[in-house]
Amino acid sequence: MGEMTVPSDALYGATTQRAVLNFPVSGRPIPPAMIHAFCLLKKACAEANGQLKKLDERRVRLISRACQEIAAALADENGSATASMMQQFPIDIFQTGSGTSTNMNVNEVIGNLAARTAGKPLGSRDPVHPNDHVNMGQSSNDTFPTAMQVAGALTIKARLIPAVRRLARALHVKARRFDGIVKIGRTHLMDATPIRLGQEFSGYAAQADYSVKRAERAMVRLAENLPIGGTAVGTGINTHPRFGRLVAGKLRKETGVKFAEAGNHFEAQATRDCVVEASGQLKTIAVALSKIANDIRLLGSGPRCGLYELTLPATQPGSSIMPGKVNPVICESVMQVACQVIGNDTAITLGATGGIGSLLELNVAMPMMAANLLDSISLLANVSTIFADRCIEGLKVNRSVATGMVEKSLMLGTSLVPQIGYDKAAEVVKGAFLSGKTVRQYVLKHKLLDPEQLDKLLDAASMTEPKGT
Repeated sequence: MGEMTVPSDALYGATTQRAVLNFPVSGRPIPPAMIHAFCLLKKACAEANGQLKKLDERRVRLISRACQEIAAALADENGSATASMMQQFPIDIFQTGSGTSTNMNVNEVIGNLAARTAGKPLGSRDPVHPNDHVNMGQSSNDTFPTAMQVAGALTIKARLIPAVRRLARALHVKARRFDGIVKIGRTHLMDATPIRLGQEFSGYAAQADYSVKRAERAMVRLAENLPIGGTAVGTGINTHPRFGRLVAGKLRKETGVKFAEAGNHFEAQATRDCVVEASGQLKTIAVALSKIANDIRLLGSGPRCGLYELTLPATQPGSSIMPGKVNPVICESVMQVACQVIGNDTAITLGATGGIGSLLELNVAMPMMAANLLDSISLLANVSTIFADRCIEGLKVNRSVATGMVEKSLMLGTSLVPQIGYDKAAEVVKGAFLSGKTVRQYVLKHKLLDPEQLDKLLDAASMTEPKGT
């Protein structure tokens, strides 16, 4: 394709620079988690090729060392080394749909790091060639989808599962602490029968527990079906029959995640169904978190003109014009993340749809899908931690408000049904409402039940558990 001018301090080469010039779309490069996954993959590929006697020991060492150097920089805790290294991976997310540009970007950087270690000039392709050696037995068509699955699985394991577990623990603690508080349940935003606040929170805790399981299922789905070994179209041309299995085994040993070669390479490369499935699990987690956050926001509304059964931690001033106002900002953050994750899932779904991304033997929307998958994982992990630490752990109950409404609820009339029947109980509820009396007051005034029997029937705490009629 002719000569291409590359910055003198760049570790990448001409193929990367062409992609930089071709795709100035969003200014958002491929996420660091993807580059890290690529390094794990390229190292495993080099070691597998060495084991298969396709690559000599010196080149295996040089490639492995380069991969480790990149990975170490990306793991830098203060971020400076990560930022510096990511400058070597400048290609926009919205690039060639197979991710070929990023695959070659990684190949070129690894090759040049190997050259520098060997005392050779950058760009010399000696002793490690980006295509012949770093990319040996591979195609962008199987490395990019493998890297996106590795990145997703590892990020879920390292960040999302621990964060959602933390949230679940915080909710379980509140469920236990709040279990003695009887309040009014609500359906359709209308008064319903009594419920213990601890029961209400046990529902939230269960949602978080299921969210952990969903994250685990997403991780497994991404890990169990690696396309590596399929090369261009799934046939495995130019690679050893054992290559994919060996690479998956080395990734499994390196990470502790049960990575496995795809059972059918034609499915694994022509589709991204496993990513759609994983994203669907993430979307469900987002929906669960949004429900919990919205309920807590509503229960904390007030303080004078809302429900105000809960007091949420005050994290910042709520208004630039209204003094003393405190808003449920953490809940709002959670709900916005849910919106974004649902949007990411829609983009991923469209990217995997036939006629858009999945065409014949290859999906051509993979960089966008990878970026959205990792964005969803990161957002959910971050906001779950914040939700647990800055909202759930500091929640307090306004006991007098929560319990004080119980006696006023007309739906206490439900407990009368086994004794006087539905129709008569409905008359009681309507009469109590029109007269401004409580159910207890109305029944006593009209002498419909013995006071002692009525006390037993209107015991709010007993209404929170099943009982015989």
